[in-house]
Amino acid sequence: MKTNRTLQFTVLRCGLLLLLACISRSTGSSASSSSAEMQSLFQDDFKGKLGQGWSWIREHREAWRVGERGLEVRIQPGNMWGPQNDARNVLVRAAPDPAQGEIEVSVNVENKPTHQYEQVDLVWYFDDSNMVKLGLELVDEKLSVVMGREENDKTRTIAIIPAESTSLQLRFFVRSDRIRGQFRATGARDWREVGECSLPAPANRKAKISLQFYQGPETVEHWARVTQFQIVRLR
Repeated sequence: MKTNRTLQFTVLRCGLLLLLACISRSTGSSASSSSAEMQSLFQDDFKGKLGQGWSWIREHREAWRVGERGLEVRIQPGNMWGPQNDARNVLVRAAPDPAQGEIEVSVNVENKPTHQYEQVDLVWYFDDSNMVKLGLELVDEKLSVVMGREENDKTRTIAIIPAESTSLQLRFFVRSDRIRGQFRATGARDWREVGECSLPAPANRKAKISLQFYQGPETVEHWARVTQFQIVRLR
């Protein structure tokens, strides 16, 4: 009887170890597979300096700074939505070609807007008149995530969704001539869909990725913070 119980225990123990080994191999291969399906092209935490490849349009040097907490930009008056096109400190860098495979662009943004249309945006940008934006914005006194498309200075709002946090992760997926936007509160697990549209197609313009800050109050200093910027190619 004792021998039978010992044999049963041994079989049970071996079976459990085999099951754990299978789970471990499965999890490992899943992580490797997920990693193999993504190629990191660029990332920047903005700690102490801007990464290589960034440049400013209409730079106002006294209105941006970098430190251990990331990039901080004062949100000043000015606008990029429509023909005004005079926002300061438009930060840009070259975008990968989405025809070569889907591109994911993400960033963490923080701001506490008090001024109508005050915003911080992640933008797929061709020039001041052609772009698609996704951002944290104050609309009619409501904190919102706004996605909008602009072509030849003609604007179209894709979606306005209430936001419950002043700290958000924003991301775009761009493939061929289509772009899709998502967001989530910083630290949250699940992403929320915002909208999808076609990209503008201006002649002789190469796409850039941009961070934009505008429609801020003139007499009160509001500093938005951006961190965890990343560009990934999905295979």
